[in-house]
Amino acid sequence: MKLENNTVLITGGSSGIGLELAKVLVAKNNKVLICGRNLEKLTQAKAQIPEIEFFQCDISKPDESEKLAKWVKDTYPACNNLINNAAIVNKIDFFDDKKSIELAEIEYETNLLAPIRLIKLLYPTLKTHNSSVIINITTGLIYAPRVIYPFYNSSKSALHSFTQTLRIRLKNEKTEVFEVMFPAVDTPWHQGKPPKIAISTQSAVSEMIKGLEKGKPEIRVRGAKILYKVSRLAPGFALKKINSLE
Repeated sequence: MKLENNTVLITGGSSGIGLELAKVLVAKNNKVLICGRNLEKLTQAKAQIPEIEFFQCDISKPDESEKLAKWVKDTYPACNNLINNAAIVNKIDFFDDKKSIELAEIEYETNLLAPIRLIKLLYPTLKTHNSSVIINITTGLIYAPRVIYPFYNSSKSALHSFTQTLRIRLKNEKTEVFEVMFPAVDTPWHQGKPPKIAISTQSAVSEMIKGLEKGKPEIRVRGAKILYKVSRLAPGFALKKINSLE
């Protein structure tokens, strides 16, 4: 994958992995566009990285995804990279939480349907370029889910499956499809309580970039690589181990 002189849209780019990606890609002479729900965070990101441009929206809402796609197509038709990074998680007990179904709907809209929708909306723009890329961010939990994240696991597992079929569908086209499976990363996603095994955003993005430079279609970062191997050899042990972590 060519990592310089692209125009890149990163969803969820105002903090965490998305913000770190923006920093790294700007440094590689890319035009970086980010989106997010929180205007204050987007403004802060712009203050940190003046070269980026941002669009405020909630991609869990179809009409706002359409507005985002229109903004990209009309204002930045050179966009040739889409990184579906935005995601939310609800750490709940499925049966005890009275809002579990409502939370499930929001989580699936954000983590699964939004990336699929944006790919559909932006592919006509992406495919006009000789070098275009779609990158979907998932997790090592697609191999062994955690009970405390009843919807996050399955939403990302579904995105993993969709990414595999998308790659096959586009194998004879100019658009490359990548998937990055992250382990626990120390980001605001954990609301100030990251697990002990969490790695830094810098480490996570550095390994992602190395994998992209090598052209690996599926990039398993650090703990995600270990979980993948263990789940293949001893799936029961992997499931038990991942659910015993603090």
